[in-house]
Amino acid sequence: MAFAPTPAPATAYAAAVAYPATQAGVRYGGFWIRFVAAIIDAILVRVVIAPVGVIFGLGTLAHGMLGFGHGGLLHLFGGGVLAVLILAGSWLYEAFMESSSYQATLGKMIFGMKVTDLYGNRISFARATGRHFAKILSGMILFIGFIMVGLTERKQGLHDLLAATLVRRF
Repeated sequence: MAFAPTPAPATAYAAAVAYPATQAGVRYGGFWIRFVAAIIDAILVRVVIAPVGVIFGLGTLAHGMLGFGHGGLLHLFGGGVLAVLILAGSWLYEAFMESSSYQATLGKMIFGMKVTDLYGNRISFARATGRHFAKILSGMILFIGFIMVGLTERKQGLHDLLAATLVRRF
């Protein structure tokens, strides 16, 4: 009577599947192409947010023209609101676009890139949010987290490693 070998428990394979090997023929988005895409995205977000700045800027201008000083508190309030809108706008733009069926912001789409998980699947809004805010860490120490994109095998920055994502070129 022959016995079939018993498979090892799934936990024995956990380390082997946690980080898949580099696939042949897969191209990744490198440092400079991602840098240019990020500039395009930053411009787009600011163009969308600019009308709000104009509204607050005109409010400050009108306040000064009416003889109430140089705008002081209103100007400070407008600048703070604008900063919050840019931060929130950047986060929502990146997270919604990268977790959508497009899997990329408009800047990345221009260069044929998509953000995926380590297996090439679409990422969730939560993972895209984590990736966005992990970019703060990438920039905190002399932008080394971003420079890592040019130095790692799969072109991953610190934010990509923390979020377990890849930026692939198609």
